[in-house]
Amino acid sequence: MGSMSIGHWVIVLVVVMLLFGTKRLRNVGSDLGAALKGFKQGLAESNEPAKLEADPKPATPVTEAEKEPAQKS
Repeated sequence: MGSMSIGHWVIVLVVVMLLFGTKRLRNVGSDLGAALKGFKQGLAESNEPAKLEADPKPATPVTEAEKEPAQKS
């Protein structure tokens, strides 16, 4: 009684198609696909700066003048 059979799902699908129309449902599907694609792309881009921040190399090269005071101390 709690589970829905395939017949119930077909009826629900027909009602949804009558209420919204196939064109509108197609637009919703394409919008959802574009949103998921953007989300995955954002996740991939957010991982790239983390790799750069973990790089132990300094962003600017150290000059000879900056090295000398550190050696005298």
